[in-house]
Amino acid sequence: MKVLITGVAGLLGSKFAQYIIENKKNIQVVGLDNLSGGYLENVHKQVVFHKLDLVNESLSELFHRYKFDYVFHFAAYAAEGLSPFIRKFNYDNNLRATASIVNQCIKHDVKRLIFTSSMAVYGHGQNKIFDEKQIPDPIDPYGVAKYACELDIKISGDQHGLDWTILRPHNVYGSNQNIWDKYRNVLGIWMFQHLNGKSMTIYGDGTQTRAFSYIDDCLEPMWKSAVNKECSKQIINIGGIESNSIIEANNILKTVIGDGKTVFLESRHEVNHAVPTYEKSVDLLGFKHLTSLKMGLNYMWDWAKTQPKREQFIWPKYELEKGIYSYWKN
Repeated sequence: MKVLITGVAGLLGSKFAQYIIENKKNIQVVGLDNLSGGYLENVHKQVVFHKLDLVNESLSELFHRYKFDYVFHFAAYAAEGLSPFIRKFNYDNNLRATASIVNQCIKHDVKRLIFTSSMAVYGHGQNKIFDEKQIPDPIDPYGVAKYACELDIKISGDQHGLDWTILRPHNVYGSNQNIWDKYRNVLGIWMFQHLNGKSMTIYGDGTQTRAFSYIDDCLEPMWKSAVNKECSKQIINIGGIESNSIIEANNILKTVIGDGKTVFLESRHEVNHAVPTYEKSVDLLGFKHLTSLKMGLNYMWDWAKTQPKREQFIWPKYELEKGIYSYWKN
């Protein structure tokens, strides 16, 4: 069996590739990444790695050579809050890149495409709970791009017979996460800030709620989303049986670290409460919430302390300056 993982140098891709190699037999793992947000050292040595840009480079030769059974499309630039200020980049890297993957999956008769969408498609949701049956109503360009990808994938199934599963992960975190990006992954941002002698920042009053999900709890369910027949053409939330406010998460991390200060900044345009239903992931994927937030942050903090010192990534120029938050101004 041969599988393709896009975004293989990022959190989801690198940890999933490692999981397959260490726990499944007779599977060749091919990984793609342009290394714009992930790091080559995250990629398992047994992954057949190709540095490739999904937007600007052809995938035809790669699909022809390997004849993949399953494709896991994880590559994305997931920065909801920043996406209104980098619209073109957002749609290129999330929507156009996915269209390239879908085309190749259809042409080469891939058994199933597994696409990681996002909780961002829900927008504010209904009754503060995100259920797969709800009609998505995203509030930012990143969520719009992910929802558009979902619709395109569904159409490809109806018109071209492509089998698919769409996963909607909820605030997945853990080792191999990019903690050097100023705009995404709040837990990683806090760790970077503390490691560099800065106060941890919270936007608004910190009462926003999130369902943080430790990466290791998501790996076997992601595999099952490909190989289980009952997952065909299903949309499934993954992660998030427990939820915490941002203040609670920050206090837990400071307990783990044993130190730390927090400052509150102006609020931004964001979803206040992002809590999913989880029953479908339990029924179809066997999802189990095994790792508490405190336990997961202990694991991630131990990893973060061993990481090389890198400069924080800051966008050199936004596509749109109007309305940019004071803390993101260059």
